[in-house]
Amino acid sequence: MRFVRTAAFIFRPSILAAMVIAISPSTHPLAPIIDRLEQGGALLPDTPENVVEVVGILKSYGVVLGAYERNLNYIAEHQFLVLFPFFKYFDGEVTLRKLLKHWWHDRINYEFAEYCMKAMFWHGAHGLDIYLDSAEFRQRAGAAIQAKLRSNLVMGSLNRLLPEFLLEQVRMLCYYSALGQFWNVMSRMFLSLSDRYDCGEIQTIADVVDHVREGLVAAAANPITYAVTIAGQVYEIIPKSVGLTFLMDTAVPYVEAVFFRSFPFFGTVSYNAQAHQISPEQADFNYGALFADPLPIGGAGIPPTLLMQDMLHYIPPYLEAVYMKGARGQDDMRVKICLSFQKSMFCVTTAAMQGLAPYPFSTTDPEQQRANRAYLEQWMDRFLTSRLMQVN
Repeated sequence: MRFVRTAAFIFRPSILAAMVIAISPSTHPLAPIIDRLEQGGALLPDTPENVVEVVGILKSYGVVLGAYERNLNYIAEHQFLVLFPFFKYFDGEVTLRKLLKHWWHDRINYEFAEYCMKAMFWHGAHGLDIYLDSAEFRQRAGAAIQAKLRSNLVMGSLNRLLPEFLLEQVRMLCYYSALGQFWNVMSRMFLSLSDRYDCGEIQTIADVVDHVREGLVAAAANPITYAVTIAGQVYEIIPKSVGLTFLMDTAVPYVEAVFFRSFPFFGTVSYNAQAHQISPEQADFNYGALFADPLPIGGAGIPPTLLMQDMLHYIPPYLEAVYMKGARGQDDMRVKICLSFQKSMFCVTTAAMQGLAPYPFSTTDPEQQRANRAYLEQWMDRFLTSRLMQVN
């Protein structure tokens, strides 16, 4: 896998110091950012303020992602084909105190995790989708479905009436599990970034990008698997032999579905097809994290509001102090969190861009530099309507 082979040595400082760009400057509208990337920089400028914001928000995000991934994996493994999962957000611990906190909305908003899962499920993950359309998946999922239907007359009747319905539910549960496994890695990666920052090891945006890239490299080949236990028997729905891996089958599709495409938010964009206010083509959607306007954050029906509310509870003191210096103090805290979050996601995207580039950006071969230039310009074409210029 090219990412694993090259990403570990891209952008070493000693190489960058002597790096020479042998081709003519880019004429792309975002040429200054392309130049910065070719010189070893990131989509986000390297300033002390940006470092504090990015590391601080990723510390909070790491904690929240840990809660999200545990719940997604719990649903996939313990709520298998439970058609009315009233207590799916309780992670198996249903108490009166927890129920009251849930009703009072004093809890993690797991709905946002499902929102991201549904974005991935709808836009698709190529390798995972190929398997989920295969005969092997049908056989393995069918065996688990039949085990679940034993002595359940209602679900048995439903399966006979709608034979594809439960199979589609299992496909969706595979996405629950895959996203949970992806977030498990990312949560630990972001928390270790915070620990390194506290120790003085992370001082620049380049350090942040290096940390994320190296974390992606380390986990790139991790297998994505999924199994459920029914009546004491384990049913492997996605076995290791299928060959699904962390990087290409969860990380890359996640960037595409959640960072770039996502869904238009109810109440902010017309869903009237005749009005042509949203594209009929999924590939043209640009409502993801890198494009979303932070100002609606806090409004009802805006999914990122749930994430910002969750991160609000885990903001480290040094980042909260930065936010409190603003004229509005706590009044626009969620908007400030969203702005910092977008900055951090541009750093994560930089790490992915570095690792997936056709050649190391440190190359001095003109042909390889031209290939990298074309690759970067393709990325920049997609960033033209994003929030990239606002964070710069």
